[in-house]
Parts: sequence; C-alpha cells; structure tokens
Amino acid sequence: MAGALAVRETAIPGLLIVDLPVHGDARGWFKENWQRAKMTALGLPDFAPVQQNVAHNEQVGVTRGIHAEPWDKFVSVTNGRIFGAWVDLRAGDSFGQTVTVELGPETAVFVPRGVGNAYQTLEPGTGYAYLVNDHWSAAAKASYTFLNLADETAAIAWPIPLEQAILSEADRAHPRLAEVTPFAPRRTVIIGANGQLGKALQPLFPDATLLARPDFDLQHPDTHDFTGVGTIINAAAYTAVDRAETERAASWASNVTAVRKLVGIAREHRARLVHVSSDYVFDGTQPEHTEDEPFSPLGFYGVTKAAADELVMTWPQHYLVRTSWVVGDGANFVATMQSLAARGIAPSVVDDQHGRLTHTSTLAGAIKHLLDTEAAYGTYNVTDDGPTETWFAIARRVYAEAGVDPAMVSPTSTEEYARGKAMAARPRHSTLSLAKLGATGFRHHG
Repeated sequence: MAGALAVRETAIPGLLIVDLPVHGDARGWFKENWQRAKMTALGLPDFAPVQQNVAHNEQVGVTRGIHAEPWDKFVSVTNGRIFGAWVDLRAGDSFGQTVTVELGPETAVFVPRGVGNAYQTLEPGTGYAYLVNDHWSAAAKASYTFLNLADETAAIAWPIPLEQAILSEADRAHPRLAEVTPFAPRRTVIIGANGQLGKALQPLFPDATLLARPDFDLQHPDTHDFTGVGTIINAAAYTAVDRAETERAASWASNVTAVRKLVGIAREHRARLVHVSSDYVFDGTQPEHTEDEPFSPLGFYGVTKAAADELVMTWPQHYLVRTSWVVGDGANFVATMQSLAARGIAPSVVDDQHGRLTHTSTLAGAIKHLLDTEAAYGTYNVTDDGPTETWFAIARRVYAEAGVDPAMVSPTSTEEYARGKAMAARPRHSTLSLAKLGATGFRHHG
C-alpha cells in the first residue's frame, strides 16, 4: 500500500528522510524514486544531481563506510534492504551526531556534504543507489573524511556484528572519532578584497579567501581554482561612471564579461553568488525604487550594471545587493568633502540629486546577514536608513561635523555643475526602498 510522500528532519542538520509511495500489484511495484518538483516543495534541497551510482551487493552483511564526501547524496534502495548509518563529521555542535535508519524501497535519505555515510545489507542481492551533485574523481576522493565503522563514540548498533560482516581492509583501518579532523566547510571567496567594500567585508568573513589585484584578474576569474568554494562575494567592479562613457570596452569587460564568467563558476560549483548592483540601473524618475522596478539606465555604466544583474539572475542561488552613494575606506564623496573642509575650500555641490548614503559597514553587514540567515535568494536594496538627502545637504553636514562653517558650501544644479565637464547622466532620485531587507530582520544603521 502506497503511503504519502513526505520529507522528515533528523538529529543531524540537513540529513533528511524521504518517505516514498510504493505502488504494488501482482506484477511487482513502482515508485517515483526521485521527483524534483514534489520533493523540493516538501523541503528537500534542489541539489541538482549530475551522476547516479549503483552498488550491487550479493551477500547479507556487506558493510561499507563511513565516508564523508564533498557532495550531497540522495540514497535509496532498488531492491532488498539495508541498515543505513550516518555520522555528522562537519565542524560544529552536531559533530559526531549519529542517525540510523533501515531502508527498503519505501525510504530514501538525503545526505548533505560532509556527513559520513555507511550501510549494511540485510538481504542478499541488495541494490544500493545514490544520486550525487558532482562528478566523482580521484582528486575528489582525496578530500573524503573517514570514520571507523566500530567507533565507540558513534556507537552504531550494527544488526550484523562487524566481526561477522563483510568489509574492506580500508574500511577496517579508518580512524576513531577523536582522531578525525572535521570535514572542511565550503570556502567563502571575496573578489575585490582591497576595495572599499572588500575591506569592510574582511573582518566579517575572517576565514575567507581574499582575491584582489595584482594576484587576481577579475576579467579572467576562471584562471583561479574555485574547488570547495560555497560562497562567492563579488565586491569588485568598474565604477568610474564618467570614464565609462568613453572607456566602454574596459567597463563592459569588468562589469559584464567578468560577471558572466563568475555566474558560470557559481553554477559549476553550486556556490551562492553575492553581487553588488547600483541605483544607476534606474533613470531616477521614481522618488523611491523597489527591487522589482524595471531597468532604465541613463548612461553606459548603468547599462553595464543592468546587464550584469540580468546575468546574475540566471543563477537561482544569488543575492543581488543593490546600493547607492557608497562611503568607506577609500575615495568617496564624504572623504572629498572632508578634505575640502580641512583646506578651507568653499565648494558648490548639486542640490537636485536625492538619495541616501551607504556606509560600507552597512553594506557588508547586510551581506553577512543575508548569508547567515539564509534569506530567500533574490534582489535586496541596501543603504543606510534615515531621510532622503541631497549631495548639498550631506556636504553641509560634513563641514559642520568637521567644525567648519557649513555656509561655505553653496548649492548648484546638476546642469550648472556639469557645464564644461565630460559627465555621464545621473539619476535625480536614488532613494532605495528598504522594506524587503527589513523584513528579513536586518537592522539598518546610518
């Protein structure tokens, strides 16, 4: 009799038991062993399997494991029965946690990367099948983490005692839990690590791999080894808005071609991709921009950012972080005003462009929050909180905070300021709605 398809959690985080409906009659039985749409709707990760392996076991008592592998697995039985055992070998509070389940055709188990997998056959002629989301290779096997089947801490109650079981000498020789180095977590990579945002990200991701010029070329990211990478944070870009109008090839190469390659790398390694977008993808006619506003860039820089956004959105596991008026450790508007104030210079500053500053600490904190909370993938606006201001108002505030008379800053229009200069068009309204990010529990600063 067929039961209902169900996905159940276990004591090991991410290890899931799947109840499979089995339809039988006088001819035998039938089941949907893997059904992506139905299973992901019930909470199974959409883990994108690329290879299926089947192990045929002639005898009762064949015992294999315990192996933690660098991919996710979907384990099932084609015929016969097994006693399955799983031990969490990942670093963390659940390290050493054990789960055992008897599997027949009516049960499958999703095994996340880094959880040790083992089984023992209970019937002759048992078929053990598993889907994996990476291709097996000798190099990949070198990164396995092993645990002895007889480990006293895991204390697996094998139905057939190991001294009577059939197992390989290699499996007999695996180390005890106290000697196991926890399975390495997937790495985080920060691209553009020496830029304003990259510097703010570094203390929040102390174990991240930092990639920056001259050792890393954004336009050729595929020359770097991304094996074992689980998160790519792209904090690099061509941001010279005015020069982009004439340096179009260079702007396109960094902001579009490189991003296309990063999307391909993220897809190949099933990595989360964080990409930073800009208010320049909009023409600024709306007083406030939501995440789903259609693109309408005014200049070539905005065109490159919009094109990159479209590329990033082709990979489901993405966080597209849209921001504006970024201020951090480096060249920026606030730093320029502070320098002018210190030198007693009286600038004219545009008073008809509206938006909010974004300190890199806010931007980096939002990225960390989205990743840590595993918020729904998609686009999120990120700026400092507070009222919309103009560049003129911000400049006067900088002067006042520096102890310099803010009246030294005079207002001007965008047209007047641009007269005689080679300047790209700017959006007049850059304020981004923060409601979506706030709904994730992020607390804005500013």
